[in-house]
Amino acid sequence: MSTSSPAPLSDKDAAADVIARQPSDASFQSILRELAYAEMVRRGLADSDSGRVVSNTELRDRISTWQK
Repeated sequence: MSTSSPAPLSDKDAAADVIARQPSDASFQSILRELAYAEMVRRGLADSDSGRVVSNTELRDRISTWQK
């Protein structure tokens, strides 16, 4: 038996899905915030899938340099 991943949504379809999940009284600003959040998650997952990640230790080291 073969399992396949569903085809990724187009950007337009992904945005429409985010908008459709908002309550009917959602403000324009809250919809934009949700769209921006969905895009950040999409980019983060793409980075992870491509191996563009840093370890927790490396991240802590980077942050510690900001605080000096």
